[in-house]
Amino acid sequence: MSAASHAIEEHATTTGLDNRKMLMWAFLGSDCLFFGSLIATYMIYRGRSIDCPLPHQIYDIPYTSISAFVLLMSSLTMVLAVNSAKRNDDKATNLWLTVTALLGALFVGGQVYEFTAFYQEGLGFTSSLFGSSFFTLTGFHGVHVTVGVIMLLAMVGIIQRGRVPGDKAEVVELIGLYWRSAEHTS
Repeated sequence: MSAASHAIEEHATTTGLDNRKMLMWAFLGSDCLFFGSLIATYMIYRGRSIDCPLPHQIYDIPYTSISAFVLLMSSLTMVLAVNSAKRNDDKATNLWLTVTALLGALFVGGQVYEFTAFYQEGLGFTSSLFGSSFFTLTGFHGVHVTVGVIMLLAMVGIIQRGRVPGDKAEVVELIGLYWRSAEHTS
């Protein structure tokens, strides 16, 4: 029995699916519920503000569109990383994982810039229910993306050291599942 088949057999559920993948899908389901509740709260309070700016007064739609495009492009680079891992091309896998992480970091940096601009415009976490819900939603999203960037960079290091536990393509795919959930909550 090869090491790869032993690793897959070791992590199989009674359905034949890898238990790590099943756990990731369960996490993603709870992630959808969590972000769904944050989005619903934001939608309820979005137009309710007494003493602070309203969303239409401070949002920079072109900037936000570019920021969202950067994050969506990271989905493409993540798919390229997964495909490279399936071909056992470590160099290309690391390249695409790194590009994905850089795009994610660029997005988070843009979010920090936006938060600063909103704060200077008078929208703060404690300025209104809208401000609280907005910063909670987007702040958790930023943390989600930041954790994904850390996971991506850690995977690059793990691949470079040749210490991938189990099937490399499967591990990269699991990180890809997390990454796509992080970028789809934007």
